[in-house]
Amino acid sequence: MQIAKNSVVEFHYTLSDASGEIESSRQHDPVLYLHGQAGLLDGLVEALEGREAGDVFSIDLPVDKAYGPRQENATQKVQVKHLQGAKKWKPGMLAVIQTEQGPRQVTVIKVGLSQAVVDSNHPLAGRDLTFDVEILSVRAATEEELAHGHAHGIGGHQH
Repeated sequence: MQIAKNSVVEFHYTLSDASGEIESSRQHDPVLYLHGQAGLLDGLVEALEGREAGDVFSIDLPVDKAYGPRQENATQKVQVKHLQGAKKWKPGMLAVIQTEQGPRQVTVIKVGLSQAVVDSNHPLAGRDLTFDVEILSVRAATEEELAHGHAHGIGGHQH
């Protein structure tokens, strides 16, 4: 079965940039996602389209197809209580904040008693990225997965 809209795809990936490996799913469960729903970079979604279980490939995503260029002056003050991911914050730590567009990853620059200054650039902004991908399985989504808008199971959404 080829990957198309409403396919559930299970895959492993290794992400790297010019300086080397950044992260890999191989130490964890594979990624499980519903093709055609938000959640993956557009360039990666395009590279998966039409592929099948057993395919192994590499895709290079330039900055504009990955997380975009770094925006200078992308700092903002937020209430420390809105930072999610740790109890005590230090500069350089990654946090999640809820925005009108959904959760967003930010980098803590400076922490005060009640407010923190964060960099709202994605941590991988400004980098050309390479994904090495191995597709493990492809199947049609269930009616429940289509209704919920995400894949169910290990590596996907757990209810």
